[in-house]
Amino acid sequence: MTANRAELLDSTDRKVRMDLWLWAARFFRSRSLAKQAIEGGKVHVQGQRVKVSTAVHKGMLIEVRQGWDKREVEVLDLSEVRGPAGVAQLLYRETEASMARNLLRTEERRAHPAPDHRPDKKERRQILRFRDIQG
Repeated sequence: MTANRAELLDSTDRKVRMDLWLWAARFFRSRSLAKQAIEGGKVHVQGQRVKVSTAVHKGMLIEVRQGWDKREVEVLDLSEVRGPAGVAQLLYRETEASMARNLLRTEERRAHPAPDHRPDKKERRQILRFRDIQG
């Protein structure tokens, strides 16, 4: 009966938990990672933190932080089942502003790569001296 339950419900009556939808849309590899991100304040709706059990509905704008990127997506469809990546991409649409912002951040990171090694003792002392001069 549970497999047919989703088919029997009208699309306006369907409710999908936030962690389940994020997992089905392939933002996270597991529901537990989605739950940790939500509880850690990495997922927002209308600028407000959400709970794991928040109901997702069509048209909702969700902001998800993943590493360096902050993605703002509009929910196009609901799903409780994790399918192939091609199907998962049909569940949402990333906003133009979000795509432009992430592209700009990616270019900035490529232009200024992180050092390929950790500072040694001498370099740490130089960093500390530099900070003391600046402060």
